[in-house]
Amino acid sequence: MGQKVNPIAYRTGVMQGWKSRWFASKKDYAELLLEDQKIRKFIGDHPDEKIRQKYRNAGIDRIEIDRTRDEVKVTLFVARPGLIIGQKGQEVERLQEELQNLVGRRINMKIEEIGRPELRAQLVAEDIADQLAKRSSFRRTMKRALESTMEAGAKGIKVQLAGRLGGAEMARREKAIEGSIPLSTLRAKIDYGFTEAKTAQGHIGVQVWINNGFYEGDDSDVANAAEGQAPKKSKKTYKR
Repeated sequence: MGQKVNPIAYRTGVMQGWKSRWFASKKDYAELLLEDQKIRKFIGDHPDEKIRQKYRNAGIDRIEIDRTRDEVKVTLFVARPGLIIGQKGQEVERLQEELQNLVGRRINMKIEEIGRPELRAQLVAEDIADQLAKRSSFRRTMKRALESTMEAGAKGIKVQLAGRLGGAEMARREKAIEGSIPLSTLRAKIDYGFTEAKTAQGHIGVQVWINNGFYEGDDSDVANAAEGQAPKKSKKTYKR
């Protein structure tokens, strides 16, 4: 139970919703699933280098897809939405047209802003990867990420790097933890992010786990359970 690496996959369908929300028959399911994958890959790894870098700077945390009979609704959760929307919405309209040409269906784009990017594991992982690509010290980068996330209000954070750290000849793993990370507790809000830092010595894998507390209603349930288990005092008073 405690050996699951990705806590989001572990909680999907139990405590968290799905990233793609639609229903299809058996014959159409595989085709629509590949369409979803094409959309995510096109946005995350755009063929144009400048646009790809712009989307990376915008900080796309996740992509959610809803389907109706007539259209595909794509929602981007972004830290800096202005980079994707552009002047007078020109950039988002161009992305919408590109996706329509890619899948051959009508696309409805929606951009949602993320309030606290320091609490989103994918954005923290990408920020660490950018710093490592600029030849920053990996220990200093990890420490800075831990401090900024804890200051933003997280209950805990764990960062793990794997590869030729600091240009060493042999690859190794380094990890840093601050606060609590209850990975096996399903009611804990654990966010997970992974990316790769492209350095001159090779790729370095960056994994980030962030604990954002518990899902709503759990604290009161725990308090009620603790109160129910507490021994009840007798109401009678005895005089000597």
